[in-house]
Amino acid sequence: MEAVRKVIILGAAGRDFHNFNVFFRDAAGYRVVAFTAAQIPHIAGRSYPASLCGALYPHGIPIYPETELTRLIKQHRADEVVFSYSDVTHRHVMHLASIAVANGASFVLLGPRDTMLVSPIPVVAVVAARTGAGKSTISRYLFGALKAAGRKPVVVRHPMPYGRLDRGVERYQSTDEIINAKLTIEEMEEYQPHIDNGAAVFAGVDYAAVLERASAEGDVILWDGGNNDMAFFRPEVTVTVLDPLRPGEEDRYFPGEANIRAADVLVITKVNVAGAALVDATVHAARKLNPGALIVTMALDEKIDCPQIVEGRNVLVIEDGPSLTHGGLPEAGGVRAAKLFGASPVDPRPFAVRSIAAAFAQFPHIGAALPALGYSREQLIDLQQTIADVPCDAVLLGTTADLAQLVQIAQPVARVRIDARDLSTPSLASVVTARLKNLPRRAAAGRSGS
Repeated sequence: MEAVRKVIILGAAGRDFHNFNVFFRDAAGYRVVAFTAAQIPHIAGRSYPASLCGALYPHGIPIYPETELTRLIKQHRADEVVFSYSDVTHRHVMHLASIAVANGASFVLLGPRDTMLVSPIPVVAVVAARTGAGKSTISRYLFGALKAAGRKPVVVRHPMPYGRLDRGVERYQSTDEIINAKLTIEEMEEYQPHIDNGAAVFAGVDYAAVLERASAEGDVILWDGGNNDMAFFRPEVTVTVLDPLRPGEEDRYFPGEANIRAADVLVITKVNVAGAALVDATVHAARKLNPGALIVTMALDEKIDCPQIVEGRNVLVIEDGPSLTHGGLPEAGGVRAAKLFGASPVDPRPFAVRSIAAAFAQFPHIGAALPALGYSREQLIDLQQTIADVPCDAVLLGTTADLAQLVQIAQPVARVRIDARDLSTPSLASVVTARLKNLPRRAAAGRSGS
């Protein structure tokens, strides 16, 4: 009898659970002895629930901090360490590989044939080279384009089960549903724009079940790939978004480089703010990695719902958290919008308290903007106090989450909306809709390599 291989999955409450569900859960030749957690707080110390683990794991699977990897390999005599999260440098991945190999384990990256599910309806996947490139804005643009072309799109979002790990399938179509679900700010940031756009958005932990539900409601799935991860469903069209404000990063991140190489269409965003030299450098880097993909350029236009609140004022700008934290941006669309309307961003760092101050210390690249962090009730309280303590005339929400629903904000509040605009011919909408024409409906769902 072949020996059972012991596995540790390195993750961040997303790709790791999907890889387990589709590859390891029912595989008699493997035993997953532990998950580890990075990037997202309050995941380590919990367990992947037995209700989602299958018959081989009646007690669930414990989740440990990634810092305990060496101890876990030795304690369990692990045979394989499986890397399963995203938006990290190649150097970061290979440091973890070195730890695994030095302690006797093999280091594994599972590929699309082992992890992508086959959908019975077409899939358009929107992914990115880096977090904060504008991927979700492009996803909203494509949702509108697909509707205008007579399709019935549904949105499936990369998982973010940060509050509860036992939600196999999540479906949201109203702000009230989001508020009642008591989601984290990061989850709200990703679901709210789609709901505002008139979409039903699906997410969860068990993406085979998500796929079944979503494909029953629409005739095309729009995959909005968070944290620039690859899609969980095999796409007919892969659209990869690149940020010209970060030239030179195209081949330095995982799986950002893989997303560029796998793309059918490469979208260079922020062309209206980047300048010709940066755009040209990004196009050159993209063509080097993927000479066969079509490249389109797009502007991301910032609009403020109540510009009179911020014009000529000192404002606190609150940006979406991931773009500023592990996305590596010092500021994002909120600060650009503030300056566009003649406002002066106030630096929140001297006024940050507790967990918010700790986040600024952990990510010293962040500039005069406040990341919208709210992974726990305690952190929401810290965010609320920080907002209250910043001396400003108004608050400008660059985050897509409506923070006024979650925390008390005494200052006048305005919100930023960012929309995508075509700058090249053919347009992204025409390219994607043309590729979807006359595609046959697939017979059944399953793994793409099965």
